[in-house]
Amino acid sequence: MQQDESRTRAGTVELTTPAKRSSSGFTRALIQIIVLGALVLLGWKLADVLLLLFGAIIVAVALRSLAAPLEKHLRLSPRLAVAAAVIAALVSIVVGSWLVGDRLIEQTEDLRRRIPEALSALTTWARSHPLGVALMDVWQSASASDVPWARVANAAAQTLGAIGSIGLLLVIGVYLAANPQMYRKGLVRLAPADYRPRIDEALLASGHALSRWMLGQGISMLFVGSATAIGLAMLGMPLAGTIGMIAGVLAFIPFFGPIASGLLAVLLAFMEGPTQALYVAGLCVLIQQIEGNLLMPFVQRWAVELPPVLGITAAVIFGLLFGLPGVILATPLMVVVMVLVQKLYVEGVLEDTPDAIKS
Repeated sequence: MQQDESRTRAGTVELTTPAKRSSSGFTRALIQIIVLGALVLLGWKLADVLLLLFGAIIVAVALRSLAAPLEKHLRLSPRLAVAAAVIAALVSIVVGSWLVGDRLIEQTEDLRRRIPEALSALTTWARSHPLGVALMDVWQSASASDVPWARVANAAAQTLGAIGSIGLLLVIGVYLAANPQMYRKGLVRLAPADYRPRIDEALLASGHALSRWMLGQGISMLFVGSATAIGLAMLGMPLAGTIGMIAGVLAFIPFFGPIASGLLAVLLAFMEGPTQALYVAGLCVLIQQIEGNLLMPFVQRWAVELPPVLGITAAVIFGLLFGLPGVILATPLMVVVMVLVQKLYVEGVLEDTPDAIKS
């Protein structure tokens, strides 16, 4: 009788234990979903702060890239190497401003004065062609409709106001570059112990990928700016240096940046006539073709390869979510997202054994 009771109890334990485990697993999964939802909501509310921090991370990665050779060859400590990199960057800015600052300011002011004249020349040319007249009618009807231009102007004012955050971004970036291990380890310790090694590996890989992408993007921006300035000068365009500098800076934003700089160059070319504008448009297209089909494939052999569709999609998505700062930071954000998905999901969940990220 006692043996039967003991067997019954054992059977009951065997039957109830899986049920308890299933209930415990469901509770744990529910808690994880709630925590994840709370983190997403918090991230949405603090989007501006997170973008500021990501911009600081980009500054930190750039400073670490400059400091690494100093740290290696001069055997400096990480903090001294970062300090030397900051001083070198400041000296370069001061020397560059001293050499071309006055000329650049004059050309920028001249550019501001010429834009209304260029718009007037474009309008005059458009009114002399049937297609231009049709486009002017569409533009006037859109301007007369209920398009929220006030909201657009307000967004532009907020964007200009956000420029004041650049100083804070640079300061945070310097602190991050001085001791990145401390901040990375502190972030990793927030995760469960079993996940810490993989998360740490993913963070290191994303930092390395971001550094390589910035180097490749810097080469691309230098080429676009220099080629635009030289090409416009050969065509006899005024303000070639200023337009080239704007083109190089806007090349940081894929697809939309080159379009914006090309439209600016073509607009100013209309002051010289429609034929000159056609030549400038052809020059801009040629530069973008060389950059996209010849230079970038060569650079991406050792830098991070970001498919063009992902770059454009990232600019649209992050632009809709975060406005102009999202568009500016869309490509580096997508680079980091690609690496994190590769390390944490593809290798950590879909594959049994982790593989190195293919460069």
